[in-house]
Amino acid sequence: MTRTLWDSSVGKKTIMAVSGLIMLLYLVVHMIGNLKIFFGSGEFNHYAHWLRTMGEPFLHYEWALWIVRVVLVAAVVLHAVSAYQLSRRDIRARPAKYVHKKPRAGYATRTMRWGGIILALFIVWHILDLTTGTVHSGGFQSGHPYQNVIDTFSTWYGNLIYIVAMLALGLHVQHGFWSAAQTLGAGRATRERVLRTIANVLALVLTVGFISVPVAVMTGVVS
Repeated sequence: MTRTLWDSSVGKKTIMAVSGLIMLLYLVVHMIGNLKIFFGSGEFNHYAHWLRTMGEPFLHYEWALWIVRVVLVAAVVLHAVSAYQLSRRDIRARPAKYVHKKPRAGYATRTMRWGGIILALFIVWHILDLTTGTVHSGGFQSGHPYQNVIDTFSTWYGNLIYIVAMLALGLHVQHGFWSAAQTLGAGRATRERVLRTIANVLALVLTVGFISVPVAVMTGVVS
């Protein structure tokens, strides 16, 4: 059963849809958490500390956070591998180039592949910057996430990398949510307008929500 699900194109699309929705749920929660930076360092640092203690005393320190990390890594890997294999199948099925050179798909659809690559590279940079501190621009301070965020967005390249990635994320969510809905059987004609509206709103809210943090640091609203 598992082998059949993984080997079939429908199965891979279903895996992509489910893993994508898991990541989308995380993004919504992550964005809300990021917005706590507007309430000051105490609120933001307390939230970061709570992430490590949630589930206590039933779970040990950071166990819940590591469970979330493992689930997210699994979702990202399954999503990326499924997307790559489906892309290779599509190329093998249509070895000849299209006669009509004018693209029929929308901009978000045509950039899904590159958007995915940009986001994958961003995830690596983001972890090395604000989780491990390996490529952090200032003196990385473990346990002081507020100051670490300020340091990152006090550099032009930190802002550029983050904003470009969030714009790619918006396009990815816009098309990905709609594709996932269709794959899971929710894309019937009567619901099409509602689903497209939800996809557009989600993409806009996530993009604006995430980008508002570096913009606030750049403009001095958060310092």
